[in-house]
Amino acid sequence: MSSNFFKRFVFFIIPLFLFSALLGFIPYKQVLAFSYQDQEELLAYLPLKREKTFQIEYTHSIHLSDVLETYQISRDSIKQTELAYEDFAVGMPSNAEGEEVFEEKDGVYHIKNMNRTFEYIDLRIGQVGANHRLIYRKQTVLLSRFIKPGTWIRISTKKISFWEQLDGVNING
Repeated sequence: MSSNFFKRFVFFIIPLFLFSALLGFIPYKQVLAFSYQDQEELLAYLPLKREKTFQIEYTHSIHLSDVLETYQISRDSIKQTELAYEDFAVGMPSNAEGEEVFEEKDGVYHIKNMNRTFEYIDLRIGQVGANHRLIYRKQTVLLSRFIKPGTWIRISTKKISFWEQLDGVNING
């Protein structure tokens, strides 16, 4: 009886365990990934649901008013679709380009219909007053809760494996 158990264990349980372990390395979950800019090391990630739009809001370092950038996610790129800000100052556009639409509403300038596509976005998390915030599905998360201020990060869309999920911080929970 014990030899029969041993055979089952060897020929069924061990391969099943190895197969399960290998499955853990196959990327399957689509996420918005936050990594060190110059490395692939995953710092944090946001699991993506049906909603494929997110925003980054921050306080501009010179004119100290909020800037809101809106992005749309596809399988392998990030497209900026809108920019909203309150002051024309260093680093802020004074008009729309090409097919974009510039409008002012209630003291806020909007550039809409943007179609600027990126493989990734490099961003340095503000150390003083930028307070970079990620907005997704009507929830706002302060990025410095998960990423040390001053860190230069790369935001990209990618698929991660079960083991990578254990490595990074799930921003959504």
